[in-house]
Amino acid sequence: MISTPDLQGSWAFAEGFLPEDAVLATARQRAEEVGCVPVLPGAGAVLRFLAAVLAARAVVEVGTGTGVSGVQLLRGMTPDGVLTTVEAEAEHLRLARQTFADEGVPPQRTRTILGRALDVLPRLTDGAYDLVFCDGDKREYADYLEEAHRLLRPGGLVVFDNALWHHRVADPAQRDPDTVAIREVGRTLREDERFLPLLLAAGDGLLLGLRR
Repeated sequence: MISTPDLQGSWAFAEGFLPEDAVLATARQRAEEVGCVPVLPGAGAVLRFLAAVLAARAVVEVGTGTGVSGVQLLRGMTPDGVLTTVEAEAEHLRLARQTFADEGVPPQRTRTILGRALDVLPRLTDGAYDLVFCDGDKREYADYLEEAHRLLRPGGLVVFDNALWHHRVADPAQRDPDTVAIREVGRTLREDERFLPLLLAAGDGLLLGLRR
């Protein structure tokens, strides 16, 4: 008899494979206090790894939160790399700046922008970025994908968080607007010849596209 794999146990093991330090733990506590949901540890580790593989010098982040994902991206980027991060909530952005200060990030390495992503992204430079990480309004994910294609250099990556959306995306019976939007951007990216797609089960799911 073939035993069923303990997928939940394996997922938990993978999430805890690289323990987070005090800076990230404090940022998570801040997020809990203001009702902000940061990337899970496994997803954060992937972001750091991807930024390092790309030797990223310029990264855009949509949805700063309290700085958990931003710190992970900065840790993977080159020492002179600049993170441009966009957040619609002023209090979240204030707490993220505290997190970046806790990390010892020089001020010139971050551009923290308060505003709606779809107001800010069109003002950024075409083809100037190595990685675009999207963790904002799920119903705007399709628009973020188009902006990412414009912003990324060839060989750059777009990454969407919550690609599995708490197991809802895989369940066709789930038809709420956020789930539908995430499901549709996955389908779009998979069929878009401008990108090489990949779906990872890290964290709450990461959807990746390599700009051809």
